[in-house]
Amino acid sequence: MGVEKFEDLVAWQKARELTKEIYRVSNDGAFSRDFGLRDQIRRAAVSIMSNIAEGFGRGSMNEFHQFLVISKASCAEVQSQLYVALDAGYLDQTTFRRLSDNANEVGRIISALRTSLDKQRAFKTKY
Repeated sequence: MGVEKFEDLVAWQKARELTKEIYRVSNDGAFSRDFGLRDQIRRAAVSIMSNIAEGFGRGSMNEFHQFLVISKASCAEVQSQLYVALDAGYLDQTTFRRLSDNANEVGRIISALRTSLDKQRAFKTKY
């Protein structure tokens, strides 16, 4: 049985959790007043889940794969911005580590999904 909607994808579910947490931590204190960083990290987090959903909705394995590439890049962007937030004193080490670990997990799941799509595409091409 295949996945019928993007909401069933673990990658999207984990990206949603990460986005929710990014919004929560960037809504407090000095982080909330650094409009540039706050808005950029939020956009990058939203981009992760949005690109998973959009790629899935395209209905093509090739397009889905390409959107996963974009989504994975947005994960890296979030991770980089978390360092900025840590260095600016907006996040403590524990919060930074938790969010960074979550972003890494999302990236690994997206990579595994891409690998799975690659195998499916290779199988369809071969047979």
